[in-house]
This record gives sequence, structure tokens and C-alpha cells, in this order.
Amino acid sequence: MQAQHRDTQRDHFAQGKPLWARAIATPATEFGPTPLPLLSGQIPEGFQGTLYRNGPGRLSRQRKTVDHWFDGDGGILAVRFDAGGATASYRYVQTQELQAEEAKDQFLYSGYGQMAPGPVWKRWGVPPKNVANTSVLALSDKLLALWEGGNPHALDPVTLETQGLDSLSGLTPKLTYSAHPKRDLQTGNIYNFGVVFGPKTYIQIYCSHASGDIDRQASIPLPGLSLVHDFVLAGRYLVFVVPPLRLQMLPIILATKSLSDALQWQPQEGTQIIVIDRDTFEEVTRFETEPWFQWHFGNGYEDSAGNIFLDYIRYPDFQTNQWLKEVVTGYPQTPASGKLWQLHINPQTGQVLQNEQRFNFGCEFPVVSPLETGQKTTAIYLNHHSHSPRPVEEMFDSIARIDGKNAAVRSMAFPSGCYPMEAIYAPDPNSPDQGWLLTVVFDGNQDQSTVQIFTANQLDLGPIAVLGLPEIIPFGFHGTWQAAM
Repeated sequence: MQAQHRDTQRDHFAQGKPLWARAIATPATEFGPTPLPLLSGQIPEGFQGTLYRNGPGRLSRQRKTVDHWFDGDGGILAVRFDAGGATASYRYVQTQELQAEEAKDQFLYSGYGQMAPGPVWKRWGVPPKNVANTSVLALSDKLLALWEGGNPHALDPVTLETQGLDSLSGLTPKLTYSAHPKRDLQTGNIYNFGVVFGPKTYIQIYCSHASGDIDRQASIPLPGLSLVHDFVLAGRYLVFVVPPLRLQMLPIILATKSLSDALQWQPQEGTQIIVIDRDTFEEVTRFETEPWFQWHFGNGYEDSAGNIFLDYIRYPDFQTNQWLKEVVTGYPQTPASGKLWQLHINPQTGQVLQNEQRFNFGCEFPVVSPLETGQKTTAIYLNHHSHSPRPVEEMFDSIARIDGKNAAVRSMAFPSGCYPMEAIYAPDPNSPDQGWLLTVVFDGNQDQSTVQIFTANQLDLGPIAVLGLPEIIPFGFHGTWQAAM
């Protein structure tokens, strides 16, 4: 009966909308360890480890939808591969806020785009909801569910049971921890940051041991109340690119606007680039250049001359935020296409040596092999639009591999009505220069989610294995691969 009710809700919500809307029509259904049927192909021999993915699993309650995609409650998918095949689990991150809203079956908190219900004075001083929905960090003994507006939540990496907020031996309730940590596999160190708003806005930088515990941290002042979602590890440096956004603090203090609505695009401010020495956390240089906005970086590295290369997804303005807000309706209308660019700078002089577009299609979610984080890039993988006649309304339908040397492109276009999530790179432990890509694909024609595996350097040949998931997995944001110990 519950399945029939979900089907009815899905049909009603998705009527007249793109097929991908069916994936977010109802809250995700949790499931425990479930063996996955192999629908086609073969799992690579010796392929062992776990794919973790995070994303908004619940976007509605009592027919009321959140105001922004970023405000959905986080749900974690774990797909474990071993000699016996593949087993998957899906569980919501049991934050205190989620539990309170579950008890009353209504939204109670403000968030990035969401405003708490009730009169304005009841919102004053109420902290935002930690939705724990953006990414994951796999450590030796726990899995962290990340959300950039607060502390991470620790989960059992096997059962996905929520253990609670985790300070990582260095965070206070005021400090935030972004959803895009960078792990240097040569040293084992993990670098991350958080933006702290207040009378003085600053970036708090962290360096952690491989255990995740914070070893040292430092504060870097920001030019204004802006939004910094990601950063780059590039050789000896950490690089922060601060877009020309400014947050109106008065509406936030008075609780008359959400954080999303209070962010204003001010291109006259220009984009500010801050280069930090990763060993000392001292500022190397800071300079301004032309305005743009970015959510994500692919990678960064330092060449033999000491200059820095950064690959990033560039937007001409902040209209991307409005598109993301409209996703929860299942029918976004705001044009907001990002393109892959490469920025080349001299970190000592602050000179922009080159800044050019590398890929013509609208795209997002750039990833590289985790073995190359901060080092020269062999290839970038990203999701992009290809055959869609109306890309504004559609989710991405293709995954591309862009060669780091000659920019040659190999692309995999999925059948119409099938939509891949961010591709995750899993290195081959026996051959470090090779690996696989894993993605979760929603088929709106069949109302089915699958896990698909590709040979990374032969992406265009199609999946080498497709496994069926027992429930639909709503579109998510980021994930990681944890090789078997």
C-alpha cells in the first residue's frame, strides 16, 4: 500500500515535468543491507571497497516543499563491493533537527533558503538546521556527513547509524567545516575550511591528521560577507576564490530573509583570489580579477615554474542559485549554465597568466582521481548536457572525460530519460594510473535507480556493470570511494 501511495504521489508531482522530477517527487525510502542484482555486465575482478553518496533525501512534509534544494534532509547511500558481489544501504542522517521535525511531521527550522514557520520574532536567534546533506568524508573508523554551515555528523561506516555531531578535536559550535575537504595522499593530511560570519567574516583553515582530528588551524580575513563553497589544494598552496557576493546582514539578524535571498551579486567588487602557504597557513598573496561565480573546482597543481593551474566550473553570475532553488519544483526555468575553465596564476606576484574556457557544454561536478589531488591532472571527469533540446529544465544526461594534456574529450551519453549523478573515481590498487568511475543513475522511464561502473579511460564504451537498487535514490550532491582496508 505504501508503494502504491508513493507511485500516486510521484505521478501527481511529475505530471507535465521532465522525467527526472519523478526522482524527487517523494521522500527517499530507507533500506538496510540489500544484495544488489547484477542487471548487466560483470563487476571487475578484485573490485573491493565502498561507494558513499550524500544528498537531500527528503524535500517535503505534509505536501509542503522546502524552498531550496540545499535544505533537504541528508540521506546516505552506501554500496559495498566484496568477493560476494555488491550490497547497498540507505539511511537518513539522524540530526537532532530531523528527529524534532519527524516527531511533529512539519518543518520547524530555517536553513539556507528555508524560513522557519511562524512570526518573525520566533525566528530571532534560532540557529539554522544542520541538514548534513552535501558530502561525505570516509575515515578509518567513521564516516562524516558534511554540511558547510556547521559541524559534521559522524556515522558508523558499516551500518550508517548516526553517532552525533563531531568536533574533530578542534571545532567549536561556532566554527563551520566545509563539504569539500582535500586529502593529500602523499602525507595523509586532510585540509579543509569553514566560513565564519559575524562582525568580522573570515575563513577558518584546518589541517587534520589522517584520523580526521584537527592538528592546526588559522583564520584568514575575507573582504566581505561572501559565499565560498570549495577551494583548491595545489602543490605547496591552498587557494580560495571569493566571488563578488555580499550578504545583507540586517535581514538575517531580523529574520526577514533567508541566507540565500540575502546574498546579492555585486560584480563591481570583482573576484578575489587568496593564496595560502599550506605548511605555515600564512597568506602568500591576495589580488582581485574579473567577476565570476563558481561552486566547484576540479583540481589544482603547481607546475615546474612555480605557477598554479586551477580547473573550475565558471558561471557568469549568481543565477545558478535561483536554478537550484527551482529544482525542488521539478521544473526549473532560470538559465544558469556553468562551463569548465582553467585559471593560470603566479602565486608570488598575483598575476593572472591565463584564464580560458576548456569545454563547450554546460557542466558541473568535476572530479579527478583522488591520487592526483593537488598534483598534475591526468583527466577531469564531469557531468554535462548533450542531447537535451531544453537544458535549462533538464538534469545532466552525460559524463565526459577531458584529457589533462590535450583536452581530448570522451563522453558517455545516457539514454533519454536517464540521469547520472556525480561520477566518483575509484583507483585500481594494482595499477595506480588506471581506475573506474561509479555513478548512480535514475531511469525516469522505469522509475529505477542503478549503480553503474565504467572503465575510466574508456568511458565512451559504456558501463561494464549495472546493478539494480531496491529504491529510487533522489538526486544528490557529492560522494567518495573508500577502498577496502
